[in-house]
Amino acid sequence: MPVRRSLFWPLRGVLLGCALLAGCATAPTIQRTDDACAIFEDQGSWYDDTRKVWKKWGVPVHVQLAIIHQESRFKHDAKPARSRLFWFIPGPRPSSAFGYAQALDETWESYKKNTGSRWADRDNFADAVDFIGWYVDLSHRKCGIAKTDVRQQYLAYHEGQQGFNRKSYLKKGWLLETAKRVEKNAIRYREQLARCRKEEESGGWSLWPF
Repeated sequence: MPVRRSLFWPLRGVLLGCALLAGCATAPTIQRTDDACAIFEDQGSWYDDTRKVWKKWGVPVHVQLAIIHQESRFKHDAKPARSRLFWFIPGPRPSSAFGYAQALDETWESYKKNTGSRWADRDNFADAVDFIGWYVDLSHRKCGIAKTDVRQQYLAYHEGQQGFNRKSYLKKGWLLETAKRVEKNAIRYREQLARCRKEEESGGWSLWPF
C-alpha cells in the first residue's frame, strides 16, 4: 500500500496540471475585439472554426464575429448582468443566456437536438459559432432573411423567428440602434479581413472566402 500511494501522488500532480492547462486553453482572453485580424492572429484555430461555419451554413465570417462581439465581447463565460435590489443587493439574472453566443438554455438544447451536437458547450468557441451558423440559417428559412443581412439577422437573433415575423422589434428603439451597430461592426470586420488577406497572401495563407 505505501508503494502504491507513492506512485499515485506524482501521477495525480501530472493529471491536475494537464487539467489546468486544458482549462486555460479553452478560455482565451482577447485584447483587441474590434480587429478581426488581431483576433485571428491571437487565436488561429478560431479562423478555422469560422471557416467551417461559412462552408457548412453559408454564414460569412464577418457576420459571425459581429454577433459574438455584440453578445459577449468574445468572453467564453459571459452572462447577463444581475438585477439589483435596493441598488446594491444582487438579484436574479434576466435570462439563462451564457457563453460566446449568449444562447438561452432552451435554444441551446434545441440546437443540440437538431444538429446532433450532443456534447456542444456554450463556452467553446467552435460550438458557439456553429450555433450562430445554425440560427442564422434557421432565420433565413423561417423569416426569409439573407444570411448577409446582418442587421435583420441580429433582430431575429434577439427576438426569435416568431418575434421577428411579428415585427416585435419595431417597439424597441434601443434594439434597432443595436442592430445598426452590429451591422457597422460587421462591415468593419469584413474590410479588415480583406486587408488581412492581402497582407498574408505572401506568407502562404489566405483569409478567403470570408
